[in-house]
Amino acid sequence: MLKELRELQKQSGAILRDNDNIVDSFGNDSQGLNCAYNNAVLCDRSHWGLLTLTGEDRLRFLHNQTTNNINALKPGQLSDTVFVNSTGRTLDLATAYVTEDSIVLLVAPNRRQFLLEWMDRYIFPMDKVAIADISQQNAILTIIGKEGSNKLQKWDLTSNIIPQLSPGNHDKITLEEETIIIAYGSGTTLPGYTLIVPETQAKTIWETLTNLGIIPMGDRLWEQLRIKQGRPYPEQELTEDYNPLEAGLWSTISFDKGCYIGQETIARLNTYQGVKQRLWGVKLDQLVPLKTPITVEDNKVGILTSCTQIDNEVIGLGYVKTKAGGEGLKVNIGEARGELMAVPFLTHEYYRAG
Repeated sequence: MLKELRELQKQSGAILRDNDNIVDSFGNDSQGLNCAYNNAVLCDRSHWGLLTLTGEDRLRFLHNQTTNNINALKPGQLSDTVFVNSTGRTLDLATAYVTEDSIVLLVAPNRRQFLLEWMDRYIFPMDKVAIADISQQNAILTIIGKEGSNKLQKWDLTSNIIPQLSPGNHDKITLEEETIIIAYGSGTTLPGYTLIVPETQAKTIWETLTNLGIIPMGDRLWEQLRIKQGRPYPEQELTEDYNPLEAGLWSTISFDKGCYIGQETIARLNTYQGVKQRLWGVKLDQLVPLKTPITVEDNKVGILTSCTQIDNEVIGLGYVKTKAGGEGLKVNIGEARGELMAVPFLTHEYYRAG
């Protein structure tokens, strides 16, 4: 998969891992981080999963499987939504792109096969819906940074599309009779765009985007960015130990949509303000192993789920009991001292109807 793209990336200094499936770094992580906040960077996320739902019942089916109001979406719209189990515990945070004849789902790399099988279990004989994995046939290229819009408008194929795109929307462009989805959103709270590109056009489009002055970055920096932003990730923050309210994913939940898998638990937690732990960012004075307990005055109040060092800054994510406190709370994590901080991707506000 994507052999030509990988060869081009290696010529630009890419360091690959996992049998050349993932671009780990371009050796420019510090520059890339600065550009993500002040300019624009390009990240190859082709190792993430892409699933499609087709058939007349596709909207209703996904609506019943996840937390957001999928039935309300029209072609050209998109939405983040959370897969949860029957007790409201998190499986994955996905993005749904609705087209005229399908829903394209962007899911985490380690949830691709799991979610394919999970959804297949809930298809009944009368359901007019089919699920397919199209990951191998496509590349996923994400532009992050406030200058991304200006740079993309210099590309003839997108110059008329970019000014019209806004949060919650996507459009398509055609290159050599191949359809490319270009969507508003970077997977973080930073401005940006995500392109879903047929494998045959991946090398051409990567070359075009870098020639526009968009700096390439690797997955290692993506991981650092997602921790700094507070985006939770499966098998770390998103597990069957936690629900999406604890994970700070309130913006991905519709409390007015009616029944879906796990809905009763989530609605009850909101109604009775029953969220007993919350996900926070943590400033640290040194790196700490994952799953190290978070303590206050020798009392365990939570657990560390992610940790990274970005230049001289050490930051992490961790769940902390609500009654222990929130932003600004001083904590100990193993040998490290830390302080809880708000991160932009997460919210912790209860929903009140009306």
